[in-house]
Amino acid sequence: MTASIIIILCSLLLLAYVFDLTSIWTKIPSVILLLALGWTVHRIVDFFGLTLPDLSVALPVLGTLGLILIVLESSFDLKLYRSKVSMINKSFLGALLPMVMLAFILAFAFQYYGGYSFVNSLLNAIPFCIISSAVAIPSIRHLPHEQREFIVFESSLSDILGVLFFNFIALNVIFTIKSYAVFTFQVLLIFLVSLLSILLLTLLLNRVRHHVKFFPIIFLIVLIYAVFKEFHLPSLVFIMMFGLFLANLDKIKILDNSRFLDTAILEREITKFKELTAEATFVIRASFFLLFGFLIETHEILNTETAVWAVGIVCGIMIFRIIQLKISGYPMFPLLFVAPRGLISILLFLSIAPERSIQIVNKPMMIQVVILTALIMMFGLMMTKKRRDSNPVIEKEIQQE
Repeated sequence: MTASIIIILCSLLLLAYVFDLTSIWTKIPSVILLLALGWTVHRIVDFFGLTLPDLSVALPVLGTLGLILIVLESSFDLKLYRSKVSMINKSFLGALLPMVMLAFILAFAFQYYGGYSFVNSLLNAIPFCIISSAVAIPSIRHLPHEQREFIVFESSLSDILGVLFFNFIALNVIFTIKSYAVFTFQVLLIFLVSLLSILLLTLLLNRVRHHVKFFPIIFLIVLIYAVFKEFHLPSLVFIMMFGLFLANLDKIKILDNSRFLDTAILEREITKFKELTAEATFVIRASFFLLFGFLIETHEILNTETAVWAVGIVCGIMIFRIIQLKISGYPMFPLLFVAPRGLISILLFLSIAPERSIQIVNKPMMIQVVILTALIMMFGLMMTKKRRDSNPVIEKEIQQE
């Protein structure tokens, strides 16, 4: 039995790797194939009458690990230059404003049709309003550099701002000056503690000479994240700050004359650390979507009652996407289609306390929104490929990138 489990797990992860490799040509987001593969495995298990333990308890754990690693990996690509200030501002506003406006509109709709309190309606609406970096970033490799960079910044900031927004609403039922003051203090505190934690982790990365050190550092990062979260601090800020620090080490001039850090050694270690983080991210991300696909029931995908809501939410996402791109001046095609929902949306949905969940928002609706946004992205990127292939000038520019 042990050998059979190992064979199945290795085969599934190798298939996930094949999906990841071929997505650059097929333009099919690997999340779609992973969900389909997980769903198919469940049907096979049912066909043979096999009994498995409850795997749903592992989903939030994999989701949290995936979120940490994905934000860390994506922040490694965020190089900060003065020339990018305009793009960073547009990414920040593009991540924040559509999310907040769509969340409030959905909350009013949930309150109107279901008679729920506005605060609980808003809490349940937020997961649908966050762009998933776990789905978006791996799917845009063939786009021009400027567009890829915009998506990396936008989706990463959307994850972080979305979690901050969600946590603020989750921890407050009544909003007073005190609640805003406490939240501001928490953000400032996380910045201060993050700086100390980053210095410690960087020192370990530079000083430890043992042949095993990268995974212990990842364990420390996860531990610090979990401790911050236990104290209701916006711990995802720490993850992005650490990634940004390592990604922009060459711009921190004070480190050049540091007695504690050897920047030449540190840069080599950071390169190795990035590579290991990317591989660990792939394993956790693939495992999460495979497991989520395994837990999907057919009737949940085909649920006609939630389908109306799911289509309405996706239409709202597209409308705000059009407005955002028009204002920011970025090309409508193909960025309009790259606004998928995924890991972060599922994770926040699962973390809503039972007493604050509302009946309208359920698992079938979340599944349908995730699949619809992924399909829209898939078809949009496929159309981009056809357009690029038919225009040799565009093809040449992308190859030069």
